[in-house]
Amino acid sequence: MTIRISQVSKFYGNQKALDQVSFEIGTGELVGFLGPNGAGKSTLMKIITGYLASDGGTVTINGKVVETKNVSVRSQTGYLPENNPLYTDLYVREFLEMVAGFYHLENKKEQVLKMIELTGLKTEQHKKIGALSKGYRQRVGLAQALIHDPAVLILDEPTTGLDPNQLEEIRQLIRTISANKTVMLSTHIMQEVEAICSRVIIINKGTLVADGSISQLKGGQFAQKQTVLVEFDQAPAPGLLQKIPGISKVEQINHTTFLTESNSNADLRPEIFRFAVHNQLILLTLKEQQQSLENVFQDLTRTI
Repeated sequence: MTIRISQVSKFYGNQKALDQVSFEIGTGELVGFLGPNGAGKSTLMKIITGYLASDGGTVTINGKVVETKNVSVRSQTGYLPENNPLYTDLYVREFLEMVAGFYHLENKKEQVLKMIELTGLKTEQHKKIGALSKGYRQRVGLAQALIHDPAVLILDEPTTGLDPNQLEEIRQLIRTISANKTVMLSTHIMQEVEAICSRVIIINKGTLVADGSISQLKGGQFAQKQTVLVEFDQAPAPGLLQKIPGISKVEQINHTTFLTESNSNADLRPEIFRFAVHNQLILLTLKEQQQSLENVFQDLTRTI
């Protein structure tokens, strides 16, 4: 297991930013890391990368404990912070050679050229960073995070402010990178998570509230809710559907079609079927509806 987070806590004065958070991420996983502003995402990413010490628990990368003074384990991690701080007066290639020097790479020039090729900076390498577009600056940030060939890549809002073309280019680059690395990506863009991530971790108020695949989240496994679309051959008597055990909400779509919702992840369909038989109604549709990832996120972060 590449990253292991075990009971990690962090305080800022009397405020608890992280509350015994635990999860593991393996090699080749591209994990979306979600949470509302102030949930503790950036704090945890800084702890994983060794920039910030925790107040409890441990973080290990490839079995080695991450500590602020442990430079050797920190060298296994690449980090692109949210604001992507760069030396804008330096030329792209000059900047990357400087970063490579920080890691004392023996093949510094070769590695810089490799990163320039990988991140699509070949035509921009002789320009000053300050003259680059936002998309190309993000590429420079990714190149510096990858320059030392880390096992783990931590990306904090890597696509903020990009236009649609730049967005797709950076997404494709992240997909390519994730083939043989562990990638943890923080973002507020739900479409981005669905487009490139196979797994989602959600924290709220410093607590882990969900960890699973996209389909698990959208299926209501973590929000503890199921939505079922029901269509009958004729309309049932008003109010009867609401009385079915487990149903908490009924929305009428048209005369004979309804969207029903439970307040748990128990399957409503058997009860709805029995209701139809008892009331001599013919079921034309009985289909579980997947929720949007955005709705799941809102349900999980509004109620904790």
